[in-house]
Amino acid sequence: MKLIKLETFSTPFVCFVRATAEDGSTGWGQLSTYSADISAQIFHRQIAPHALGRDCNALEDTLDLIQEREHKYLGSYLRRAMTGLDTAIWDWRGKQAGKPVVELLGGKPGPLRAYASSMKRDMTPQDEAARFVRLRDAKGFTAFKWRVGAECGRGLDEWPGRTEEVVPVVAKALGAGIDKLVDANSCYSPARAIEVGQLLIDNGISHFEEPCPYWEYDQTAEVRAALPIDITGGEQDNELATWAYMIDHKSVDILQPDVMYLGGISQTLKVCALGQAAGLPITPHAANLSLVTMCTMHLLKAIPNPGKYLELSIEGLDYYPWQDALFLGDPYAVEEGQVTVPDGPGWGVEINPEWLDRAQYHASAL
Repeated sequence: MKLIKLETFSTPFVCFVRATAEDGSTGWGQLSTYSADISAQIFHRQIAPHALGRDCNALEDTLDLIQEREHKYLGSYLRRAMTGLDTAIWDWRGKQAGKPVVELLGGKPGPLRAYASSMKRDMTPQDEAARFVRLRDAKGFTAFKWRVGAECGRGLDEWPGRTEEVVPVVAKALGAGIDKLVDANSCYSPARAIEVGQLLIDNGISHFEEPCPYWEYDQTAEVRAALPIDITGGEQDNELATWAYMIDHKSVDILQPDVMYLGGISQTLKVCALGQAAGLPITPHAANLSLVTMCTMHLLKAIPNPGKYLELSIEGLDYYPWQDALFLGDPYAVEEGQVTVPDGPGWGVEINPEWLDRAQYHASAL
């Protein structure tokens, strides 16, 4: 079945893709969030010309062809654009088969444990603890992640003393029986990360994400060798050779690919396979409530080496105003700390037509 049309509906923050086959059947996907309107230009210039006219069922070969034809441009923007094609065709495949994507990947729809993920560093430790407790009691979350250090902070904190305060305040408020995770977002040197790691251990925290600049894999490996808690990372990485290096050099205990930064489901499955071969679990990065989280939900219910939970952002429109009314209904409703992978065909969600009407539109056709 030939692919004959690719359309994008974009804002600076998010861009949906509609793929149309020669019989008129369609699938919906998404480019990676952030500067998505720029990625849309790359999509029409460097993705669509290689994909149009090719068999929709030859997606993996088409993605390889794009990388070969655009070999001078491999990197983040090309991957972010490739994701739009990949996720739209996976949705098309599911709709053609009358099955959810999770079943095409070998899994089953249903409930999936989530951890409540805070994106904020501007809250006081007391306010962060209070909203976590409210979510624990109202939604039944059994795992939470919060932020330490400053993003790419060169060893500095968001404000002096914040990390030393927020770690015990939040950990104590959540209490026993709750998994506790923190994210340093590439803040620390190895020596400082090891110091912070001891603070985490003393407060029952089991997951230390991106302690060092993410591109300094040997620094992260040094931290991993020194601490008996899980050191995690990988969200920014988009080349398989980088993942192989990270695994071979024992940088992390848990791999955290982002489906949309990496290039889509097909590319992420390759990372999952590398992790499986090395005995490493996959806990993907999914830091907003666009389609990335739904794609990740389908993936986690299907791969043989899933981590313990899905990352689920708890930030609303005050933090992510662009998330407003992306979908019909609430695909990320939480009950007893779990979300549900839908059993409808494809991704099982419907993009809001009113949102599409307001977006910037472009099309490439055969």
